[in-house]
Amino acid sequence: MKLNLRAAMIIALMGSTGFLVACGKSNEQAVQQQQMPNPVVDVQTITLQTVPVIQSFAGRVAASETSEVRPQATGVVEEVLFREGSIVQAGQPLYRINVDNYTSSVQAGEAAVRSAEAAVGNAQATRASAQANLAAQQANLAQARADLARYEGLLEVQAVSRQLYDQAVTAVRTAQANVEAAKAAVAQADANIASASSSVQSAKASLGASQLDIGRTIVKAPISGVTGISAVTAGALVATNQATPLVTISRLNEVYVDISQSAAEMLRLREQIESGQAGQGSAEVQLVLEDGQTYPMLGRLLLANARVDESTGAMTLRAIFPNPQGKLVPGMFVNARLIQSVVQNAALLPQSAIMRTPTGETQVYIVNADNKVELRNITTSGTYNGNWIVTGGINSGDRVVIIGGSKVKPDQEVTARELPAASSEANAAAQAPAGNQPAANAATVPMARPSKDGDTADAATEAEAAADSSQ
Repeated sequence: MKLNLRAAMIIALMGSTGFLVACGKSNEQAVQQQQMPNPVVDVQTITLQTVPVIQSFAGRVAASETSEVRPQATGVVEEVLFREGSIVQAGQPLYRINVDNYTSSVQAGEAAVRSAEAAVGNAQATRASAQANLAAQQANLAQARADLARYEGLLEVQAVSRQLYDQAVTAVRTAQANVEAAKAAVAQADANIASASSSVQSAKASLGASQLDIGRTIVKAPISGVTGISAVTAGALVATNQATPLVTISRLNEVYVDISQSAAEMLRLREQIESGQAGQGSAEVQLVLEDGQTYPMLGRLLLANARVDESTGAMTLRAIFPNPQGKLVPGMFVNARLIQSVVQNAALLPQSAIMRTPTGETQVYIVNADNKVELRNITTSGTYNGNWIVTGGINSGDRVVIIGGSKVKPDQEVTARELPAASSEANAAAQAPAGNQPAANAATVPMARPSKDGDTADAATEAEAAADSSQ
């Protein structure tokens, strides 16, 4: 009995001790919880603004002007006068073709011209002789008429015989016939001169063609630009208007970039602009090259093709870019970015502020006036400079949690730490191309190199981790 009583007392004593220890620990944890500070989150105060919606399209570079050089003379190429891939100027000699055949033609043409000119000289001399004979016959006719008039007076007084008078009449008629024959000879001489002159013109035209052919044996560049690979070498036979060009010249100081956009997207964009949901965009275009670099100069949108390609259902847009360094080469694939519209009353939020639900809803955390967290559904419309464009669900003055959202929950009280707001103008200035790009372009066109969502999310995660580690 004594042993059982002692054991019961020991057990009761141990139980009371454990209860006291447990109560002490509970009180200690309560005190610690009361002393724990609110979580610190980084917030961004929203300011609604006009944000450009940048569309990205695959494009291909094309020369702004291309010329296929073909020979205009037939012959053997004696010499290639340029280096392949070099820059040539308009009018610069490119090929020299053998001129022997054309030299013979020129010599024959010169001889034909001389012969025709000699024929003209002979015809002119014949005409001069015919003109002199005409003058003599006209003088004879005048003398015969004078004699006839005198004989008529004498015949009335019977001073001359009738026979002598009749002879005077015959003399007048003969003189008239001689005058008409002389006039016909002069007219024939004029016709001979005209024919000979025509032969001279024909001979000169033939000579000019031969001389032009000699000039065409030097094949010249029709435009200034960069030459391609020559299709012929010295010793090759070329022919007038042959199908294969000798070389192709491309003007590359300015280049075109042709891009395609779905006709459905184009119609939807026009409807948004017409309904007032979006504003008209800019005509400036930016390129991202295949290696990921941003081309340092902005281009300008020239035109949109008026028809839709039946095979692809897309419309072609063409932009022109300055290319002073020759960095853009025809056939190169690029990523063209252009501002086709602008969104009014939108906000820019980084990837770290955005949350996605399993049902596809987009949400953010808002810190209200009581410094408590609220969950808000939002709508987005693409990205700009690595930030999401938010078009609904938040208002100016709302404080959106940017960093630290993973450690809070709705209705929890937090300590908010302010971050600078995202701005389309600030981003544009920060992302302006370096180098020789004019400052005016960088200031007026809010273009920047596009960021992949994964890259943005990784950067935001690293920033959040750094902020957490500093707390």
